[in-house]
Amino acid sequence: QVQLVESGGGLVQTGGSLRLSCTASESDLSLYGMGWYRQAPGNQRELVGSITPGGGTNYAALVKGRCTISRDNAKKTAYLQMNSLKPDDTAVYYCNARHIIFGADYWGQGTQVTVSS
Repeated sequence: QVQLVESGGGLVQTGGSLRLSCTASESDLSLYGMGWYRQAPGNQRELVGSITPGGGTNYAALVKGRCTISRDNAKKTAYLQMNSLKPDDTAVYYCNARHIIFGADYWGQGTQVTVSS
């Protein structure tokens, strides 16, 4: 069982930046692809972006150019840097870890991001 803990959420003004962190309890994070998702009230959870164990990234169109995902396997942590934030980015942001071989899926508890206009 992998436990994920997100941090770094908060209230920010339009145009501001936040960096979210996701720290895992797993000792070997290099076996996991990491993803960031978000869910706004009344909406389904949607993918923000993901990063492979080797560092390859992909992003949803809505955030492309404004977000950067990175990881530090030694620190067992993945990051989501968000810039030029908009009120539409307001959501609970969740971290996901998926084992690259067995496909086991783990989620964090989420961290709230609120962007004021």
